[in-house]
Amino acid sequence: MSAGMNLELAVALVLGLAAILATARLLYRQYRSDASTRSRGWRMAVLLIAQPLIAALLYFAVLPPRLPGQAGTMIVSTAGTADGASQGAGDIRVALPEAPPAAVGERVADLASALRRHPGTQRLRVLGAGLPPRDRDAARGLAIEFVAAPLPRGLSGLWSPARVGEGEEFWLSGRVEAMPGGSVELLDPGSQRVDRAEPRGDGGFALSAVARSAGLAMFRLRLRDARQQVIEQVDVPVAIEARPAPKLLLLAGAPGPELKYLRRWAADAGLKPHTQISVGAGLQLGDAPLSLNVATLAGFDLLVLDERAWESLGETQRNAVIAAARGGLGVLLRVGGPLSPRTRAQLRELGFEPGAGADASELRLPALGADEAATRARLGPGSVDAPRPRDQAPAEAPVLTRRVLALDGATLQPLARDADGKAYAAWRALGQGRMALWGLSDSFKLVLAGRDDLHGRLWSDALSTLARARSSEAARIDGWPRQDERTRMCGLADGAQVLPPRGPAVALAIDPDAGRERCAGFWPASAGWHSLRQGERLLPFYVRARDEAPGLRASELREATAGLSLASARRGSAAGLPAADGERGSPWPWFFVWLMLSAGLWWFERSLRGRYSPAAE
Repeated sequence: MSAGMNLELAVALVLGLAAILATARLLYRQYRSDASTRSRGWRMAVLLIAQPLIAALLYFAVLPPRLPGQAGTMIVSTAGTADGASQGAGDIRVALPEAPPAAVGERVADLASALRRHPGTQRLRVLGAGLPPRDRDAARGLAIEFVAAPLPRGLSGLWSPARVGEGEEFWLSGRVEAMPGGSVELLDPGSQRVDRAEPRGDGGFALSAVARSAGLAMFRLRLRDARQQVIEQVDVPVAIEARPAPKLLLLAGAPGPELKYLRRWAADAGLKPHTQISVGAGLQLGDAPLSLNVATLAGFDLLVLDERAWESLGETQRNAVIAAARGGLGVLLRVGGPLSPRTRAQLRELGFEPGAGADASELRLPALGADEAATRARLGPGSVDAPRPRDQAPAEAPVLTRRVLALDGATLQPLARDADGKAYAAWRALGQGRMALWGLSDSFKLVLAGRDDLHGRLWSDALSTLARARSSEAARIDGWPRQDERTRMCGLADGAQVLPPRGPAVALAIDPDAGRERCAGFWPASAGWHSLRQGERLLPFYVRARDEAPGLRASELREATAGLSLASARRGSAAGLPAADGERGSPWPWFFVWLMLSAGLWWFERSLRGRYSPAAE
């Protein structure tokens, strides 16, 4: 409830209570008076009616009624405004700089200027694309009705990570308008198509790509209509960071091809895993043996072990693994054979009900949806020892084998699914870390069949999901920055600067009202890659050109203005009042009427009119 509503309610309660007490006083005096001195009926009626009337007049003298039409609706034309908007009596029409030249209304530099010219305006009707960031602060607190213009054909929404790690697969999603039968393609920085999708009924789509090498990369979305004609191309900037490689510990109860190709993939991905392979009789292969305790495991991000290595752990070692998992370590248990009753009991204590795992079944990986050209681009040129011709058709993914495990518990989250949608790997949280069961026993066949891209994708997804969480970037940049528009940056340190592509560094002034968020505004004067510098750290971000991706801009304006309209409607609903009120009228007429009636009532109460006896009180 607003401060104005609190004041009105408080005044009404005080005056209402005063009227009730005055009425009670009159009734009490009438009851205690002798029959010969009581007031007649008409006198009591006048006195009783006068009490609430006096209170009401005093209320309106303190808070005069609002005058309808004193503050009419301001009709605001923005970009994309069409003619034909109705205008009521007292309404004001203004046109922002982005409005078409033919837009009706007084031309203003911004919304704040229009509100200063027309004080008392409390209702806005926004027409067209919506309010730009420059005008949203001025619109807050007003009642807003938004009449949105249709979104243009093409890309109207895009959600993609601004930064990804080197070698990671990333996903982007979006939405298109008016593209029945069309398609969306994702091109890598080398202009090779790496993914393709057909939009759903609501226009949504999702695509993925691999960030191969560190640096500032520019992917591209290409939109085609039903006749395969290109209707729009939009750049997708991605900053690929050379993040510290997660530290991987591999434990195995025996050597095998699955472990061999897992180690090879990890080495190619730059993970440098530490491996310990038991070969019986107390002998081990691989790297130098480590003591499995909490201190040692704290130096790793993910532990991968098979069921035989798990069963060979002593109670102290197993407790150390569980304690390390609760402290943030990721644990993946590969199940390649039946589980012993002892192992099943231990897993039940950790929240799993996997079953015996005695049976095996065939497994087919889900189709990626990418066409042949996109798959070849993902596979890459191969290696020096095994080059892959660019025109070579990708091999079909072979049929794999999985252990039949129960991985559909209420506390489990799917980690990987087959073509039928059944989970063959699942995880659950353990304290600050995660533990997973992995039922796929022969993923190495993918590499032998020439589909090392699928093999790497399986294990990369598992590692990124389970590995120890790393601290995120402290600074945050809201939305897609755009040239000549205010961009909000938060989590800033003292002395933060923005390095534009050209020209001197721009110092950021932290808003004292932002509190702990430590935010500042930045108006980029040019498009391209910028960097936020805080001390020795640089955070790159991309600024779109003023007229780049018009569909995205129109969607951003629409969503932001619709949010303001929804917030104003909620405020009006919470207050129980209409969304907009006019200015209050003059209190003096109400005051003079209250003064005259109060004086008359004072004289009437002390007069002898309407009494049974002429005796004085």
